Amino acid sequence: MSEHIERTFVALKPDTVKRGISGKIIDIFEQAGFKVVGMKMVQADEEILKEHYSEHVDKDFYSRLEEYMSSGPIIAMVLEGVNTVENVRKIVGETDPKAADPATIRGKFAHMSFDHADGSGRLHKNIIHASAEKDEAEEEINIWFNEEELHSFESAQEEFVR
Repeated sequence: MSEHIERTFVALKPDTVKRGISGKIIDIFEQAGFKVVGMKMVQADEEILKEHYSEHVDKDFYSRLEEYMSSGPIIAMVLEGVNTVENVRKIVGETDPKAADPATIRGKFAHMSFDHADGSGRLHKNIIHASAEKDEAEEEINIWFNEEELHSFESAQEEFVR
């Protein structure tokens, strides 16, 4: 792979799966030219969530985060393409849906703001996770996938998006 071709981790959270909008979100990534090189539906357990959210385990909100992320299946994906980490984050949008551009995934599909969540004593639900940096992407891919679950292939549209 060239230095610009990279992989990133994306998780469609339980509220996305329960709302039946997973396909629409996957379609957005594919239309943008990203290749899905790994995908599976998983029921996250305590162990994987503690590893994924290790920086939050000691925070007050962690138990609610773990409850939310284990409340239903998650679709875990690895996307590959040009400057994938940065570009996927742009497509996903701001963490707080209230601040997300309406053209982003969170701007289109998420509706709970931090203010509402805090005011109602709920955990903030923002439908999707995408790695923020290359190192984080590599680490998260290794948490959720083993090498045999990741695939290399040339997509039909690669000549147009690479």
